[in-house]
Amino acid sequence: MMKFRFRRQGADPQREKLKQELFAFNKTVEHGFPNQPSALAFDPELRIMAIGTRSGAVKIYGAPGVEFTGLHRDTATVTQMHFLPGQGRLLTLLDDSSLHLWEIVHHNGCAHLEEALSFQPPSRPGFDCASGPLSLARVTVVLLLAAGDLAALGTEGGSVFFLDVPTLTLLEGQTLAPDDVLRSVPDDYRCGKALGPVESLQGHLRDPTKILIGYSRGLLVIWNRAAQCADRVFLGNQQLESLCWERSGNTLVSSHSDGSYAVWSAGAGGSPVTQPTVATTPYGPFPCKAINKILWRNCASGDHFIIFSGGMPRASYGDRHCVSVLRAETLVTLDFTSRIIDFFTVHSTRPEDEFDEPQALAVLLEEELVVLDLQTPGWPAVPAPYLAPLHSSAITCSAHVANVPAKLWARIVSAGEQQSPQPASSASSWPITGGRNLAQEPSQRGLLLTGHEDGTVRFWDASGVALRPLYKLSTAGLFQTDCEHADSLAQAAEDDWPPFRKVGCFDPYSDDPRLGVQKVALCKYTAQMVVAGTAGQVLVLELSDVPSEQAVSVASVDLLQDREGFTWKGHERLSPRTGPLPWPAGFQPRVLVQCLPPAAVTAVTLHAEWSLVAFGTSHGFGLFDYQRKSPVLARCTLHPNDSLAMEGPLSRVKSLKKSLRQSFRRIRKSRVSGKKRAANANSKLQEANAQLAEQACPHDVEMTPVQRRIEPRSADDSLSGVVRCLYFADTFLRDAAHHGPTMWAGTNSGSVFAYALEVPAAAAGGEKRPERAVEAVLGKEVQLMHRAPVVAIAVLDGRGRPLPEPYEASRDLAQAPDMQGGHAVLIASEEQFKVFTLPKVSAKTKFKLTAHEGCRVRKVALATFASVACEDYAETCLACLTNLGDVHVFSVPGLRPQVHYSCIRKEDISGIASCVFTRHGQGFYLISPSEFERFSLSARNITEPLCSLDISWPRDTTRTSHRLRESPKLSQANGTPGVVLAPGSRDGSPGPAHSKGADTPEPPEATLSPMSIDSATSADTTLDTTGDVTVEDVKDFLGSSEESEKNLRNLAEDEARACAILIK
Repeated sequence: MMKFRFRRQGADPQREKLKQELFAFNKTVEHGFPNQPSALAFDPELRIMAIGTRSGAVKIYGAPGVEFTGLHRDTATVTQMHFLPGQGRLLTLLDDSSLHLWEIVHHNGCAHLEEALSFQPPSRPGFDCASGPLSLARVTVVLLLAAGDLAALGTEGGSVFFLDVPTLTLLEGQTLAPDDVLRSVPDDYRCGKALGPVESLQGHLRDPTKILIGYSRGLLVIWNRAAQCADRVFLGNQQLESLCWERSGNTLVSSHSDGSYAVWSAGAGGSPVTQPTVATTPYGPFPCKAINKILWRNCASGDHFIIFSGGMPRASYGDRHCVSVLRAETLVTLDFTSRIIDFFTVHSTRPEDEFDEPQALAVLLEEELVVLDLQTPGWPAVPAPYLAPLHSSAITCSAHVANVPAKLWARIVSAGEQQSPQPASSASSWPITGGRNLAQEPSQRGLLLTGHEDGTVRFWDASGVALRPLYKLSTAGLFQTDCEHADSLAQAAEDDWPPFRKVGCFDPYSDDPRLGVQKVALCKYTAQMVVAGTAGQVLVLELSDVPSEQAVSVASVDLLQDREGFTWKGHERLSPRTGPLPWPAGFQPRVLVQCLPPAAVTAVTLHAEWSLVAFGTSHGFGLFDYQRKSPVLARCTLHPNDSLAMEGPLSRVKSLKKSLRQSFRRIRKSRVSGKKRAANANSKLQEANAQLAEQACPHDVEMTPVQRRIEPRSADDSLSGVVRCLYFADTFLRDAAHHGPTMWAGTNSGSVFAYALEVPAAAAGGEKRPERAVEAVLGKEVQLMHRAPVVAIAVLDGRGRPLPEPYEASRDLAQAPDMQGGHAVLIASEEQFKVFTLPKVSAKTKFKLTAHEGCRVRKVALATFASVACEDYAETCLACLTNLGDVHVFSVPGLRPQVHYSCIRKEDISGIASCVFTRHGQGFYLISPSEFERFSLSARNITEPLCSLDISWPRDTTRTSHRLRESPKLSQANGTPGVVLAPGSRDGSPGPAHSKGADTPEPPEATLSPMSIDSATSADTTLDTTGDVTVEDVKDFLGSSEESEKNLRNLAEDEARACAILIK
């Protein structure tokens, strides 16, 4: 029977206004290292660096907090980038040979990146260039000339074209064809062979009329543009890879495909040079790989740096990724763990300076950026304030800690500094310091914790735009692994030639997959934390400011409780080391709790005030008193038919036949039940009810939508015993007159267990409680009707607010909870939210998300939303992420829907599984293995780049007014619609391309409806996340191909509509 419920007419305008002051969705910044970088550029005048990616993203970095992001219209690889020095403009070349000019423009004191012009060269013609319009083959190299006003384009056909940069138009009559160069070459060198593509173009620092051209065949030519002739010709015979012109112009160096490089003298003389001054194969005599790029930098001391990539012996070290640095007799072979994209040196570029005097070497790799200090002996690495590789080992879990106390923050920073001390003589500092960060100093410190596959937990400063690494905790030292033996063998092998030096921190290989971190929890007031892993290990750690040597207590908790008929078929437990172990300053382990069977830990929570830690696996949950180092409780949650939970995530014996059989049983069962319901339904009664409802229902009264029918889940589904959430609370469980400590546990089968705890009270003013044992008694047990997995549990006080964290109330750090009125417990399952009164556990209110919206809950958090209009007003709401990638916000405890936004693509299972909310209405999720997308649901609490850049425009620069006619440019690679200048002339008047008419003013602003335009870097990305990707996630993804195609079509239509909106 269809039910109708009538609501009050219309919406409350006061509440709608309040919603606008509380909630607003913004994707603000991308933290981490750009995914799949492909190009690099550096502006020595502005001290800014640009990185281009294979997805067409352009990211510019300066001082910490100074970031600019843009995205090309077409998803094409950025192959080259070149800054126009000092102008804040960037020329990019894509793999389709198109050129794009980007500008950093200022608006209301803040700067952002905008694409100004683009140029698509004509395709290869079928007629001669002399008789028709200019046409280009594929562009292979770009060189900026004359302060950036002119660009030389080398092509695959061997020609060099010239481009006017301010207008991006080809200059006719100045093309340098291969035949023009061959006239200056001796006849015996021609031999009927083509010169090949242009491999390199180099400009003279002091004479802008001269260009050094290198062809693939090996020919080098110094071309005089003023005289239209070749000044010098160098007859090389080895296939050319790269060129570098020494700043005085008297020396040039070429690198070749056979692993050799040659030094040529470019002094006065007219005859062609046939032999180089020096020709050497640094890692010969056996066949070597090509030297892809080479740099020559001279010093005031008289010697020089030669820096090159590649050139390694092909047979022995052909798989290494190396950059060699040679100065006088010192050679260091920098050995990286990922492919080299490009590198540059930070040195003097002023023409009046006689020497380069390189200060630093920056190497862009496929997975990280490494900067070396070349002025300090030993050439140490410079710590990066941002762009750290989040995925140095694959991220397996993450957590956010807000409002970190200043004392704990200082202790964590100090521990991190002791891990990587800098030499006292080092004058090293981060060389990329351009721009000014205009953002205010964050009012509170936020920590982002990431757990990794190699057993490490990394601490990041997530307070601002730049995600800065603070400290790294490693748990592998507590266990016996084979890594020490492998390291000793590697060290012994690397004592020989070449002189390898391991550089960088990207290390994707884990010594043992059982070390992987699954859950982390940190108490910010006592500096205690819990780290739980893949093999059932639960570590309780405490922060220490000094190194120590101590033994770690080990305890085991059997979660099966001697239940018969179950045999663990998965991996074995990790073997802990015995005896006193040395621990550096930082978080040091105190207790190791081993779950048996050693399945991956699925939930963990810590209550430092009671010295208790609770943990859960696929078999059950346990409670441990780490002050007395004794278990308190162990409860098995396995169903008798749940044999799949005994196989473990690393087992290969899962039965495909059994899973298929279970699937068909469910399908058959749902069909039979559907037929029974259809047969029993009285169609005439339904028609009568429908007609009655139409007559009684006014047209202007809003009705609740028809709810979807939700099938109850079978009790014998696989993995029904998985513990999904654990929670501690001081509340009323036994009766309404006495409150006390409780522990709550929720499982995959919709069961909720509530235990009353007897915790000895600490003495007045004392930190530690007495040594008496903690007791746990089962107080309540709730079974949800549809057996939907329980995602989260939270207790609300008499005012409907969530209870404060441990020590917050006792230390007057938060408002004390209302213990007079009746408490309530909020239980969030995958299908609905429900509030029960305590201690009776009777239903008070609920919201059926799956029935109304057709989606399932994946992540839930209680967050405080502050108003932008009134500083003293704030609301605590429930933020929820669904399996469709939407974010919903509900009021608490009324569970009324407030707002919802499209946040993550539905197909991005890993992104949804990695999402974590903060306490103040922000969130993070992985858009690639190396990048976190940060978003905000709060209208007031927004972390986004606010920066400026000092730009000096040349006086004679033609200020273009024919800007690209386009929609508001995507200011971030994630596709977030940003506030962008309307394309027009730079003096503030509207450009002619956008003028609607003399009497039609441009709209001052336009609003974009919330929509999902995700990052190009998040498309088709697989992520090795062993965290919270569940079977339901994969079912949702595989079972909705038609719906996803429809959503993508709608998304394309939304993008097309958005392109017509102009944001000013």
